[in-house]
Amino acid sequence: MTVAAASGCSSSSDEDTAKPAAKAKTLSVKEATTTFQAAVTKFDTDGGCLEQEPGTCWEQMQALMKPARDLRKAANADKGTGPEFWSEAYALIDTMEDGIAVGEDQGVPVADTEMAATMSNRDDVLGSAHKLSDWLDAHPTS
Repeated sequence: MTVAAASGCSSSSDEDTAKPAAKAKTLSVKEATTTFQAAVTKFDTDGGCLEQEPGTCWEQMQALMKPARDLRKAANADKGTGPEFWSEAYALIDTMEDGIAVGEDQGVPVADTEMAATMSNRDDVLGSAHKLSDWLDAHPTS
């Protein structure tokens, strides 16, 4: 490697990859809220999860998780409100994270029982996303 650097054989693309990546800009709370609300609306407008089989809703679950994570980052960076204001929103995002942590869409349980309903991660992700959307409506920040 020293020989290549000393001989001047590195290309400009090699130099570009050696530079540190620019830090991603944190969205404002307003931008993050708008983006999250739009993702929930898109999910609903597109019909939600119509299939009950496992794996058929993973893409939609991830599409809601990304803006939820961005919202948490924006809330953490927001100096106008404190963590107490966001505590319920954080709890809902944490529940979404727990559902995503399973690593797949578990589908809808076959048995129609209360216990079976708690065996799927869809409610953790999708239900909490809708609760978070309602919370954001009830707690405007600007």
